[in-house]
Amino acid sequence: MEVTRLRALRGPNLWSHHTAIQAIVSCNAAEHAVDKIDGFEVRLRARFPEIGSFQPTGQDNSIAMVHVLELAALGLQAQAGCPVTFSCTTPTVDADVYQLVVEYSEEAVGRLAMDLAQTLCQSALDDTPFDLTAALTQLRDLDEDVRLGPSTGCIVDAAVARNIPYSRMTEGSMVRFGWGSKQRRIQAAEMDITSAISEAIAQDKELTKKLLAAAGVPVPQGRSVSDPEDAWAAAGEIGLPVVVKPKDGNQGKGVTVNITTQEHLVKAFATAKEFREDILVERYMPGNDFRLLVVGDKLVAAARRDPPKVVGDGEHTIAELVAQVNLDPRRGSGHSTSLTKIRIDDIAHVCLANQGFKADDIPALGQRVNLRNNANLSTGGSATDVTDDVHPDVAARAVAAAHMVGLDVCGVDVVCDSILRPIEEQGGGVVEVNAAPGLRMHLSPSFGKGRAVGEAIIASMFKNGQTGRIPIVAVTGTNGKTTTVRLISHLLAQNGLCVGMTNTDGVYVGGQCIDTGDCSGPKSAKSVLLHPDVDAAVLETARGGVLREGLAFDRCDVAVVTNVGSGDHLGLNYITTVQELAVLKRVIVQNVSPNGVAVLNANDAAVSAMAVKCRGSVTFFSVDKFHPVMATHRAQGQAVVYVENGHIVASKGDFQQTIALADVPLTMGGLIPFQVENVMASVAAAWALGLDWDTIRQGLSGFSNDVNNAQGRFNLFKYRGATVIADYGHNPDAMIALVHAVEAMPATRRSVVISGAGDRRDQDIRQQTEILGDAFDEVILYEDQCQRGRADGEVVALLRQGLANARRTTQSSEIKGEFLAIDTAMDKLKSGELCLILVDQVEEAMAHIAARVVQG
Repeated sequence: MEVTRLRALRGPNLWSHHTAIQAIVSCNAAEHAVDKIDGFEVRLRARFPEIGSFQPTGQDNSIAMVHVLELAALGLQAQAGCPVTFSCTTPTVDADVYQLVVEYSEEAVGRLAMDLAQTLCQSALDDTPFDLTAALTQLRDLDEDVRLGPSTGCIVDAAVARNIPYSRMTEGSMVRFGWGSKQRRIQAAEMDITSAISEAIAQDKELTKKLLAAAGVPVPQGRSVSDPEDAWAAAGEIGLPVVVKPKDGNQGKGVTVNITTQEHLVKAFATAKEFREDILVERYMPGNDFRLLVVGDKLVAAARRDPPKVVGDGEHTIAELVAQVNLDPRRGSGHSTSLTKIRIDDIAHVCLANQGFKADDIPALGQRVNLRNNANLSTGGSATDVTDDVHPDVAARAVAAAHMVGLDVCGVDVVCDSILRPIEEQGGGVVEVNAAPGLRMHLSPSFGKGRAVGEAIIASMFKNGQTGRIPIVAVTGTNGKTTTVRLISHLLAQNGLCVGMTNTDGVYVGGQCIDTGDCSGPKSAKSVLLHPDVDAAVLETARGGVLREGLAFDRCDVAVVTNVGSGDHLGLNYITTVQELAVLKRVIVQNVSPNGVAVLNANDAAVSAMAVKCRGSVTFFSVDKFHPVMATHRAQGQAVVYVENGHIVASKGDFQQTIALADVPLTMGGLIPFQVENVMASVAAAWALGLDWDTIRQGLSGFSNDVNNAQGRFNLFKYRGATVIADYGHNPDAMIALVHAVEAMPATRRSVVISGAGDRRDQDIRQQTEILGDAFDEVILYEDQCQRGRADGEVVALLRQGLANARRTTQSSEIKGEFLAIDTAMDKLKSGELCLILVDQVEEAMAHIAARVVQG
């Protein structure tokens, strides 16, 4: 078994809405029917008993090894605790070659599971050992390393429940919610609007105390110290017992409390120095340790934190009792579990010594032994929810503390006997204010109920039901995509929006090009959705990107499918038929929002059939309003766009709007059929987005076939009284559309300059010149600069073969080089003639033609 072309599908894709690992798997003759391999299944299930049931994958009801690999890769992740459920295996046109798709929750874990699954299958074949426990441990450890921690994770879960899209910006805890100008960002439990100054204040515990005291919030006395002697002097000024801690620490690191002797203080000072240079000595406040969580201007959760402890049974040592407590599955080594394992380290030994114990002592039955004086969860402490017990005055002090520091999400640490009474009455105080506080004590407290703190943070970030979404229009098809994308973007810009646009020419934001090249894939789309200025996105969505990585978004507001043709890269990546191509392109239709619209070409049966897969509504477009699909849709009171009496008509039930084709320069008054279709699709998309009809009309009237609006898309030039048309068409369907357009334009003689893209099928390359040969008096052939895997002269030879099959005899010639071919054709032109130039290097060729036109 050979696994090749492993890909991570990071968005909705051909197979599912899930993220998934996709691979091409080749099986040898024996592996095509593993059910016939003696003892294989018995050995496999002995190594991995939880593997699922085998299903036949061959026509003879045999079970291929690839199906076993599928079950193993999915099952290993599931047994490791990953929330995965989807997988599939499909045969390809190549014998014994399959496409395998397995869902993942974390990409690195999915890739590792695929490797381990291969190892498992091979061990069952060879009857060699496979350590399932080690494999699952490896997966769990990796999952814990790469997945979001509980604090950030609960915020993400709350966003997903609110239909707010998200993506991780780093391998850590920085997450973006929403898109474009509506996006917000967090890192851990800290919002993007929290200032660096506020965070710096929170880290400076001495400055924090001064500010809180100024706001009337009770705080413990204390000051910074320079060395152990100064620390002991400060303790004398304040009065014992005291607390020693780093001035800007976190998670309780380096904190020692209830210090009563100079020896203890010297050790505590050394401990604090391991974490920071600046040390603080404060008055120790006896009482319970409470964490109050403030979000915005509200207290949303509170917990009492207790130090890590064990209770004696009269039989086991303290170390043994700690080991027993650490068996609790809620306790882990990091921050992903609700509790952390208790450690017996130097700090624990000091704490034990202060109680008169050593780690190997056996405490009496029922005797409580603390392993720490501080109660942080990160050092093994536990938490009890007390949210419902917080006195209003205590809550008000916590909110005041957060506001004084300037934190939008704030953990306020209070020490007092009871949270039921005002702090001042008990001689308690606020001992710390924390930026980016840990949330797990509120999510899964040791005792009491968890609180919806993630929901509170999301509600503070996205008020009044906002989702952080901007309008997204996805456009796909064989021809017309780029023009349609540009026109929709133009219409949205007329509405005052900053539009992010991707197409085969580049990436544009607010009309400015920020990247060049073929940018119709998910990487470019993601860059647009990340841009903070973008109010709306119009994304050309090519087949290659969907196959390679999936969509860049979870859903779109409008999906436009212009057409599906046979010349669109058939034969690549196991897409061999128009029907398979249509299934791939309908991915954007399947991922339309329930409140969104799919705009579909009613004339194309493969496109109109996509309507049943749309979760939203459908708008059909066609020149012919009596087309059966259009007539049925209209009769049902649904939206359609068609042409009647020289006007584009948008109709739904009793609603109707018209736009005169004479006022749409892109169509040359309706003479260019394929541009009429592009305009209808664009109008339908703008209608679906709720644009004002006067804005739509104004936008259409200002969008013409020039280089600035639609470079390489039927751009017209006048040269010595002749008409020159430059276009980037490069498949048979495009040739048919161009021929229809050119035949509608008067000309005494017609010539065409053409090359061919090498990554098309032979028959598609030949068909282009076969079509053109029937419509043009002269055909000039040239070879593309990039042959895309073809040998020199191979493409031109195919074009020549196609020309030989044309129904009429056409004059032809071959020129070496695109620009020389353009010059040759333009030099021959006379007044009244027409020349169609099918460009390869679009930008350079357009500049070359424009320069010739200027020279005259």
